[in-house]
Amino acid sequence: MALKDVRGIGPRSLVLLNKMGIQTVDDLVTHYPFRYDILKRGSLTDTVDGDHIIIDGRIESSPILVRFKAGLNKMNFRLVTSSGVVGISIFNRAFLKSHLVVGTGVTVIGKFDKRKNVITASDIKLETLSAKIKIEPVYHLTNGITNKNISTYINMALLGNYKEIVDFPPSLEKLEEAKNRLKYEELFSFMFKINYLKMENKNKNSGIKKEIDTKKIDEFIKTLPFELTVDQKKAVSDIVKDLASEGKMNRLLQGDVGSGKTIVSFLAIYANFLAGYQSALMAPTEILAMQHYNNMKDIFKDININIALLTRSTNKKEKDKILTSLANNEIDVIVGTHSLIQEEVKYSNLGLVITDEQHRFGVNQRANLENKGKKPDTLYMSATPIPRTYALTIFGDMDVSTIKTRPKGRKKIHTVVKKETEMKDVLTMMYEELKQDHQIYVIAPLIEESENSDLANVNELKDKLTVAFGSKYKIGLIHGKMATVAKDKIMNDFLLNKCQILISTTVIEVGVDVPNATMMAIFDANRFGLSTLHQLRGRVGRNDLQSHCVLISNQDTERLHIMEKTTDGFEISEEDFKLRGHGDLFGTKQSGDMSFKIANIKNDYSILLRAREDSYQYLLKKTEEEKQLKMKIIESIIHS
Repeated sequence: MALKDVRGIGPRSLVLLNKMGIQTVDDLVTHYPFRYDILKRGSLTDTVDGDHIIIDGRIESSPILVRFKAGLNKMNFRLVTSSGVVGISIFNRAFLKSHLVVGTGVTVIGKFDKRKNVITASDIKLETLSAKIKIEPVYHLTNGITNKNISTYINMALLGNYKEIVDFPPSLEKLEEAKNRLKYEELFSFMFKINYLKMENKNKNSGIKKEIDTKKIDEFIKTLPFELTVDQKKAVSDIVKDLASEGKMNRLLQGDVGSGKTIVSFLAIYANFLAGYQSALMAPTEILAMQHYNNMKDIFKDININIALLTRSTNKKEKDKILTSLANNEIDVIVGTHSLIQEEVKYSNLGLVITDEQHRFGVNQRANLENKGKKPDTLYMSATPIPRTYALTIFGDMDVSTIKTRPKGRKKIHTVVKKETEMKDVLTMMYEELKQDHQIYVIAPLIEESENSDLANVNELKDKLTVAFGSKYKIGLIHGKMATVAKDKIMNDFLLNKCQILISTTVIEVGVDVPNATMMAIFDANRFGLSTLHQLRGRVGRNDLQSHCVLISNQDTERLHIMEKTTDGFEISEEDFKLRGHGDLFGTKQSGDMSFKIANIKNDYSILLRAREDSYQYLLKKTEEEKQLKMKIIESIIHS
């Protein structure tokens, strides 16, 4: 059944439902309420002011109908109940007037104003109901669609497709049972996919077995101008084992900001190069891609490895040359942005795909790059540590390498929370850094001023800082609404110290390394999750210089003080998960990775663990009948 065929849904309603993201009958029946109004049958004496109530009675007075402009109307009448007489008001139900005859028994559902002794009714049933409780779903809506509309459409869809389903739980107990069942089904499907993919990746024939000269890797590591940390060495070892195995590598490399993930990825590229295969490294921004390209050229300067850079800014002549060389196996490593997944980009023998800041790409974008090769090994990098309790579940189809130890020489970033009344102290701190020829990031949560907000915005901050420092130091401004070319130019000026103060929204949180930046001031810090603040803070402290982070806020300071106590991203992500749930783990919403309709990773974690185990056990079933059934379910779930 198509959505347009559901009884009651006309052309106008169809447009409005589509606007709400409801395109199919399945979308409709899984458009779950975001909350429920629990209406209890009660008496006037027991009901608290403002409570919703269900009450029976007899109509004592004929309804008085009052009409307003624009087709609005209101009816008032008195109702005699077992606990007294009460006034009833109901809006826009003029059509009920002829049915509301004195002496008729009705049930009224609505909100009780004890002081006025009036119930503002949401509904009037022309009969007395036996139920002691009524559970009313409350949905996310759009203008022109009501709760009653949605309930009716869902009823009609269920009647047309699943006649045996009862969609109105009769009690709170049944409501909880129903919600838990739906959550379990959703999480079972999610974990089923993850467990299935992990089993497939472990299949001996799923990947490319590569011959890798580990001695050459060890010799190359000794030539680096720094010593790898214990965690970096372990990560390299795990990756090399994956590359040499017959199974397809599907590994997440996670580590705190500045922990040294990039050199690990370069060593993975070197190992893949030694085995005779091409590598592709995709970054979310041109600046970050160029930074990786330049660093890679420097690291591999003494090795005959051909590296190319492909971004939106690459001119046509150079791009055509790169595409030809890539297809002819004359390029060993290609670094770039989304340009790497364009249709015309062909690889000769792609053996390794690396995605930096993996959460910035959608599932399909990552898959498109992987599909450029024949089962290439895949390495994802993320500077946003996932709480250790949840990493196995969220990235259940991946192996996880974690870098916790920081490179030698890096100092702990001094972090302090300041109120707006202490701005003089903040400006003094900024001036001290500028006098030492250091650079500063300034972060604001808004681009433009809003009539309903007193939050700082980037334009306002630029005006104020220009007054304070503009005569001696250059101030740059970037935000998400600017054209990419303009943003990249200002960011590049900051990178080259042509600009000393960079005012920005959170667009600077990803990747770019400016070692000379030693201070960050974040205005209205309470507006950000702890994980996002930690990501922003990680843009400073990229050298052996002492760096500072100032969180400016008059609110929520108790939560912000966590940032003063620790620079451990894993500890911070645990706290953020407890406070905010999975939505802010990455500082930006995942693109299709965990779009649950009713389940919640944090609140329903115990259900998720059960679904994970059940789905895993189901995949292990051995009998022929079970195998056939399992394959049908796998096919339906994988393609859902």
